[in-house]
Amino acid sequence: MKKTALLNAAISQVIATMGHGDTLVIGDVGLPVPPGVPVIDLAVTRGVPGFLTVLETVLSELQVEFHVVADELAQVSPMLAAQITALELAGKRSVSHESFKEQTRRARAVIRTGECTPYANIILGSGVVF
Repeated sequence: MKKTALLNAAISQVIATMGHGDTLVIGDVGLPVPPGVPVIDLAVTRGVPGFLTVLETVLSELQVEFHVVADELAQVSPMLAAQITALELAGKRSVSHESFKEQTRRARAVIRTGECTPYANIILGSGVVF
């Protein structure tokens, strides 16, 4: 049995197969997923599981070199923006929500949470551990 916090087999598999620069998206319940991008749907009901819980758990296994959020996050959901900032993730990039959605087309997978906070979405860019 795994010793780390991340128990979801599908998420663990994606992370284990990611290479340098590959991206993984964690999104709220409303983030559109482009055709062809695999979805790991964790949403059970409104707010469950929450975005931040899923993000923190993914970070326990994924080496992050950069992250991308929508410009709108800081304006519309400042508390969540502050919580993400407090995680001290590497290489922050902020883009328009439209650009964010375009970038999800290149993701290895999208993890759909039950989060209903506007713009609760992040793209995590894989780094290397050496």
